[in-house]
Amino acid sequence: MFVKDVMVQNQVGLHARPATFFIQKANEFKSSIWIEKEERRVNAKSLLGILSLGIVGGTQIRIIADGADENDAVQGLVELVESGFAEETR
Repeated sequence: MFVKDVMVQNQVGLHARPATFFIQKANEFKSSIWIEKEERRVNAKSLLGILSLGIVGGTQIRIIADGADENDAVQGLVELVESGFAEETR
């Protein structure tokens, strides 16, 4: 199991579009992956699960992976979150 905390950089957080990018990235890996916010943990490959967390910009989340490619999965998802999902400021 590999775990890493990351701060959500983009202003709107993980709303529908960034959450979709996150899920697409998560699905590139074989490992089981979860996102944890405070006490709640959801499947990182589930749109409804991610949206239910209500993650906004500036929120600290924990990304957890367990499986053959767990390190790559967590690192890839942390990089995506830190990039702000390549969203332009409007």
